[in-house]
Amino acid sequence: MADLNISIKDTILQLLEAKHYSSVKDIFATMNPSDIAAIFDEFSEKILPVVFRLLPKELAADAFAEMQPETQENLIRGFSDTELKQVVNELYVDDAVELVEEMPANVVRRILSQTDAEMRRDINLILKYPEDSAGSLMTTEYVSLRPEMTVGEAINHIRTTGVDKETIYTCYVTKNRKLIGLVSVKDLLLAKDNNTKVSEIMEENVISVSTHMDQEEVAKKMSKYNFMAIPVVDSENRMVGIITFDDVLDVMVEETTEDLAILSGQTPNDKPYLKSSPFELFIHRIPWLLILMVSSTFTGMIINHFEAALAANVILTAFIPMLMGTGGNSGSQASVTVIRALSLGEVEFKDLPRIIFKELLTAILCAVALGLACYLKMIVIDKLILNNPELTHEIAATVSIALAATIIIAKILGASLPVFAQKLKLDPAVIASPFLTTCVDAVCLLVYFAVASALLF
Repeated sequence: MADLNISIKDTILQLLEAKHYSSVKDIFATMNPSDIAAIFDEFSEKILPVVFRLLPKELAADAFAEMQPETQENLIRGFSDTELKQVVNELYVDDAVELVEEMPANVVRRILSQTDAEMRRDINLILKYPEDSAGSLMTTEYVSLRPEMTVGEAINHIRTTGVDKETIYTCYVTKNRKLIGLVSVKDLLLAKDNNTKVSEIMEENVISVSTHMDQEEVAKKMSKYNFMAIPVVDSENRMVGIITFDDVLDVMVEETTEDLAILSGQTPNDKPYLKSSPFELFIHRIPWLLILMVSSTFTGMIINHFEAALAANVILTAFIPMLMGTGGNSGSQASVTVIRALSLGEVEFKDLPRIIFKELLTAILCAVALGLACYLKMIVIDKLILNNPELTHEIAATVSIALAATIIIAKILGASLPVFAQKLKLDPAVIASPFLTTCVDAVCLLVYFAVASALLF
């Protein structure tokens, strides 16, 4: 797709140079707004306004909403006030809010000065809600029907007002602004009589979310019920907006990206990789690297404490990386599995005993299999084939038993720590990578030297 965008970009630049503007318009007319946005992200700041003016008004607004913040800011700087007013007032409210949140203060002031009063009021309404809440994610553009409306009146109302709404498929029935039901366009079109009241065909058991619900919880609820949109209500059940599936999809991508960053030992970065400078990547990576470097001093202290034992059996040192690596991998397997279950709402804190029991049985099976494999590998390959005279059956047994014990402990830690983290209102992903790694490494060495002391010294 990237190669295709580059090809289209080069074609457009050649057409612009030849002043074949109608041909550029024809190309854009066949394209999706997201694809247009991807191409605009590659244009220079100088040419952006020129190309943007060739887009039809509605397509321009849709493409603008999909562009990267840097591209949007460059375009705004090149817009006249009239052009900015046309673009902003064509945006859906939630897209306008996202634009305002991404722009610097001087650009925000200019944007708000060019919006109409109703749009400005809706933007300010959404901005007052906490970041990452349902209220900050919603749009106020939805179809509202009254229960006493007939089917015919409802359809005419949708025709009249629906053009400016983000979705018209699901319509919400309100009375004195309170949400009392919903009805789909399908229900209205299939009604036997146009004089049927909306209250007679509406669904009364409406699932909604509160304005302060976390956006990740909203995503889970919409995924669970397969909604295309979900209503947002305040503490008095007054309807204030809706959240559509496209915004929820963005949330899921954002949350997954954030978790992946934390799992890999980085702070989350909102910018695309190719748009991030080396210094910005450094800033996001160095904190965890420093934490992990400092935390590794604990393992160093443990090794120093058992320095005499290692001096007596130097060969034990050779197996420390294998033990620590296997322990870390075992803990990561369990933690990632449990974090996934937590994110999907499959488990919660009360399920901790069941989680530990399940992981314990799994860990025992893994420990037995890997312990036996380790023992056979050390005896057959290291001792017999490579003819290592220092490797005895006692040392092979020590390493294998320590490995088995480490796997069991690591899996139980990996499964339980994310659950405790969520209970304490912490991000389980933070526990999964740096904290778990430090714990497992320290436990691995303590177990190893405890087994070695019992069997060899």
